Amino acid sequence: MNSKIKYTNEPLGDVKVIPDFLPSIAELAFNEEGVKITLALSKKSVDFFKSEADKNHTQYQRMIRRLLDAYVDAHSTRSVP
Repeated sequence: MNSKIKYTNEPLGDVKVIPDFLPSIAELAFNEEGVKITLALSKKSVDFFKSEADKNHTQYQRMIRRLLDAYVDAHSTRSVP
């Protein structure tokens, strides 16, 4: 995997733009009742949320929960096959 990536200026073809459904950091920082679970996350993700939570004076677990809630909200309007 030491080969270098060679970039070209070729057409991308049929591109589909997906709307950004993720909330801002500020939107992730509000209270809501939750259910306790055990979940293993990457260190990189936890470090990011801890840092952002400190900047926004909130809890990182709360921000992660809001991110997941936003994902569910964005995808729950779809019909299940």
